[in-house]
Amino acid sequence: MSEFKKDIFVGALLIAGIWNFISGLFVISTVLFAATSMFSNMSIPKQLNS
Repeated sequence: MSEFKKDIFVGALLIAGIWNFISGLFVISTVLFAATSMFSNMSIPKQLNS
């Protein structure tokens, strides 16, 4: 996945998590925030090695 597509995906997960948190769906928002954190941290080792 290219960096641009990954940034769009992480942004969409973050916005969905915030929307679900505001709506009161705390379990779903927690899962979305965890997925956002996981996908945003996956790109860091690639940047450090290059």
